[in-house]
Amino acid sequence: PDDAEVVGRLLHDFNTEFDDVTPGPTAVAERVRELLAAGETTILLGSLGGTEPHGLVVLRFRPSIWTRGLECYVAEMYVIPDRRGEGLGRALMEEAIGLARREGADYMDLGTSEHDVAARALYESLGFTNRERLPDGPTMHVYEREL
Repeated sequence: PDDAEVVGRLLHDFNTEFDDVTPGPTAVAERVRELLAAGETTILLGSLGGTEPHGLVVLRFRPSIWTRGLECYVAEMYVIPDRRGEGLGRALMEEAIGLARREGADYMDLGTSEHDVAARALYESLGFTNRERLPDGPTMHVYEREL
């Protein structure tokens, strides 16, 4: 919670970079505090030196229907543009995978744009499967709707 303002700024910058809607860094920080207090969200911050974080990963945990373990959803993963390609995204994701296992998760999922080739390559190098690219698997579709 002490880092909510930094998280709010990073998530605001992330949405701004990709022309997505954002309520602004202050509103995001307030929501981050609420989510952290509820106990089902964990945020990891990473830095490549100095005191200012250069990236983050936001994890959401929920009980699984199919096992007694948890499912872990990677809600957001972001590294500021001028620090990409230096290994921070990989380090954040490796720590996220380890944390999810320690918390009792037996499944992790995420989504990303087909145009985000670097992120897709990172996720696939870490063992995530893109069902659309499996020759023997069904094409998977992700749907969303505003309510």
